[in-house]
Amino acid sequence: MSNVRELHEKWRRDPEYREAYDELGPEFELARVLIEARTNAGLTQAQLAKRMETTQSVVARLESGRVRPSTRTLEKIARCTGTRLRISFEPVRASA
Repeated sequence: MSNVRELHEKWRRDPEYREAYDELGPEFELARVLIEARTNAGLTQAQLAKRMETTQSVVARLESGRVRPSTRTLEKIARCTGTRLRISFEPVRASA
């Protein structure tokens, strides 16, 4: 059975898949950094949820990329994981 990375590389050859994936890039990146902040803090989803005074399912939805958190929620996550929220605008790279 193929692993996820191999499947992704195979599917990236399909222009429709590539376009849809690229459109979701920011959501995937946000989900990745949320998971990274939580795991670097040594917390489970349930532990982070308790610190945030919410539920584990809310944390799971945030980490799945299915919901877009507010700045207030991002600030709360930063505080609860012992990190600092930094938002920046970066130049868009030209497509090759």
